Amino acid sequence: MFSKQIYTQRRQTLKSKLSKGIGLFMGNREAPCNYSGNTYHFRQDSSFLYFFGLDEPDLAAIIDFETGKEVLFADDVSLDDIVWTGPLPAMQEKAEKIGLSHTLPRKNLVTYIREEKRKGRAVHFLPPYRGDNMIELMDMLDIHPKEQKEKASEEFIRAIVGMRMIKQPEEIEQIDLACNLGYAMHYTAMKLAKPGMVEQELAGIMEGIAVSGGYMPSFPIILTQNGEVMHGHAHNQLLSQGRLLLMDAGAELQSHYCSDFTRTIPVGGVFQGIAADLYNLVLRANNHCIGLCAPGVHFRDIHLAAAGIITDGLKDLGLMKGDTTEAVAAGAHAAFFPTGLGHNMGLDVHDMEDLGEQFVGYDKSVSRSPQFGLKSLRMARSLEAGNVMTVEPGFYVIPALLEMWKASGHNAAFINFEKCKALYGFGGIRIEDDVLITPDGHRLMGSKRLPVTAQQIREVMQ
Repeated sequence: MFSKQIYTQRRQTLKSKLSKGIGLFMGNREAPCNYSGNTYHFRQDSSFLYFFGLDEPDLAAIIDFETGKEVLFADDVSLDDIVWTGPLPAMQEKAEKIGLSHTLPRKNLVTYIREEKRKGRAVHFLPPYRGDNMIELMDMLDIHPKEQKEKASEEFIRAIVGMRMIKQPEEIEQIDLACNLGYAMHYTAMKLAKPGMVEQELAGIMEGIAVSGGYMPSFPIILTQNGEVMHGHAHNQLLSQGRLLLMDAGAELQSHYCSDFTRTIPVGGVFQGIAADLYNLVLRANNHCIGLCAPGVHFRDIHLAAAGIITDGLKDLGLMKGDTTEAVAAGAHAAFFPTGLGHNMGLDVHDMEDLGEQFVGYDKSVSRSPQFGLKSLRMARSLEAGNVMTVEPGFYVIPALLEMWKASGHNAAFINFEKCKALYGFGGIRIEDDVLITPDGHRLMGSKRLPVTAQQIREVMQ
């Protein structure tokens, strides 16, 4: 938790952006794993954390944009609760630590909102993603859960996105710490990876480091020798000499600020044959795109620069052909690079994705493309100082995708489908770093960069 002044100032800034109605912030509740008494590790809603800082279940709050009044809806622990939790401060005491003077029992929220709505007042709410909050919103506002995302307040969303997009010094400090912990996760896995290990052993070690030094991994760890599977959460294979192992993981601190790195390593420590050429190609794209990051540059243009570098390299290796500019415009590179280049990062590893990518990654200057590959770009808008971005180009061999395009003749002018067959079973390569946009350019997050060149990786692994 930050200082009282930080939360007070955040709420004051938000009040300056909206003038009518009430802003409603729904905290999260405990989520049962397999029965009500056995819950998943609690995770507070990130926007609630940003403005109110209290990291416990069953909370909600409102900001009245007309009167300036702020109310926390919360309950003190009961005698029965104390048996399980031990003594805890009263909610009023907690509220004072974040600069709030008004608290009401949690059960009063529905009545409070219904009364304000009866008066004809606008109630601004954010798109819900938890079922219990959807049900409570339906009770308060008479909006069916299927309609809540559409009817969430765009004015409210845009105001919050505008604030959370620009990371303040205290946030940057936390993300740097999360990156240092992420470094430890990846560096340890590089050191320990050996032929004959089960992937799960490494995934468990990485998760243990995240938990021992922070709160938890910032997302379920992706660790697989099938790197063409973007969310490879199955960790049941034996590490096999020479295969590529893709490790995509990050740490979430107790403050809930996140990191997110990907490294692809060769089991045994040495990139061999075409794997070395393809790895160096992805690394070239990664380094070049990091170098382009600066205020005023559209991230979409950086993504397309990565696509161009990858297309040129694949032409040199005989996997693609034709004019590079035309191939990228046609989306032919997406046969091998079907993902976006990166995403915002902060309190969420995909920062503010719950509020809607159209508000976070896009604006009036750029709209989402319907083209395969490019439509997966989460961030396209112009970069600003204070943005924290991932930069993660990749190369993936997805046989089903290549066979489908070959059968239909899609982008046949740019892809040598027959030569691609030799790489079926290759997997994938992704290299991901976390970047802060500074007033004069950028810097990598964390104290130092994870080993990334083939030589650096070899030295760590051997």
